[in-house]
Amino acid sequence: MNDQTAAIRTRASAQTGLRLGERLRQLRVAAGMTQSEVAGERFSKEYVSQIERGKTRPTRETVEWLAARLGVDAGFLANGVATDERGRLEGALARAEALYEGTRNEEADAEYAALVPAARAMGVPELAVRALTGAGKTRMRLGALREGLDLLNEARTLVESGSFSDLERAEVFYALGVCRYQLNSVQTSLGLLNEALSLAERSGMPSDSLRSNILSWRSRCWRRMRDYEAAREDIERALQLAEDADDPRVIGAAFFQASMVADREGHWVLARTYAEKARNAYEELADRVNVGRLTNNLGGLNFLLGKTDEAVTLLKEAFAIALENGIEQDAAQAVSSLAQINLRTGDPGKAAEQAQHALTLLEGREDFIDEIGNAHLVLGRALLEQDKLDEAEAAFSAAEASFEQLGSASHRATAWVARGDLAARRGDDRLAAHLYRSAAEALQDVRF
Repeated sequence: MNDQTAAIRTRASAQTGLRLGERLRQLRVAAGMTQSEVAGERFSKEYVSQIERGKTRPTRETVEWLAARLGVDAGFLANGVATDERGRLEGALARAEALYEGTRNEEADAEYAALVPAARAMGVPELAVRALTGAGKTRMRLGALREGLDLLNEARTLVESGSFSDLERAEVFYALGVCRYQLNSVQTSLGLLNEALSLAERSGMPSDSLRSNILSWRSRCWRRMRDYEAAREDIERALQLAEDADDPRVIGAAFFQASMVADREGHWVLARTYAEKARNAYEELADRVNVGRLTNNLGGLNFLLGKTDEAVTLLKEAFAIALENGIEQDAAQAVSSLAQINLRTGDPGKAAEQAQHALTLLEGREDFIDEIGNAHLVLGRALLEQDKLDEAEAAFSAAEASFEQLGSASHRATAWVARGDLAARRGDDRLAAHLYRSAAEALQDVRF
């Protein structure tokens, strides 16, 4: 291959969506061949002209024959990318995806950092979408939500403009919905998840696992909006789809969310049963990260059911699992839960220490703004119990700011009740009454 042909190949591979016919013409001209010479005795000059003008799409065998005549790779002629180059990128993407599924997040992130620019340069949209979506999900998992959102929006632009299936579009919309939820844009998340579910259902392709995951996350949106009936309906559908898919990971995710819904409705025994089923599913997968998260939730549920010793044991186990896997935000949630137990069992000094530790571990994690607010709330109440009123006020204000960012009226109401208790301790009954009234109004369900 001469230098001119090499230059044409490099330029063509960088142009997304370059038509096969245009590549054929450029390579033919670069090789110094006429249409008749390329056609040889097998085709007519007119047939080659039709291919170059995009009037006809040659078969795979024809592409391979034409590539041989021009001395180039058949994959490059067909797609603008040599077959071996594409194969190497696909293999690298598969490795990165396996690292992500194995929750080896830092390793996956390092892989995607190289794969995203490579996929962009290669100019094959389906590979670019795989790289962008995988990188976006990994960045989300590491707490870099804004970077993840940018990558996923780039993937969205590609799937909306290219020849992708509805199921492929659904995967990208689902990831965007999850990202928006973690950024506390609940209404936007709900719209994206609705679109993802509609696309998956419209595709007519097997998608039980994807639809179950979409419904599990949509259930979170309904729960945040305090529509527990809708949350329960979605999670019941998610559980059925998960069982139909016979996928332990999807089953674990669905039971996890079913436990959360039951917890918010006050059905703690049922919530514990669901959490145990979720943990069993993740244990089957040897997924220690999610086993730890379920262990944390089981600790909280056992405490609500009056089993304090069992709760403390489970929370300490959850904390150890989180440290073992290097996941500080999970360790923070276990410590925060222990702080709540110590606060309620009469050890405010230890509760304050643990709540402060949780806040240190959660620093900079905007995807855990609810847990940050809860830790500030526990810290404030622990300080209040120790008559450190000014410090308690600062903690309650920080909790309220977090909950305002979260956009949850019920969470803000808990902060107002805490501030009301502080005002009452200071003897300001008028302010206390105002704060209690505000909390009660925020918790009312408005019906029209």
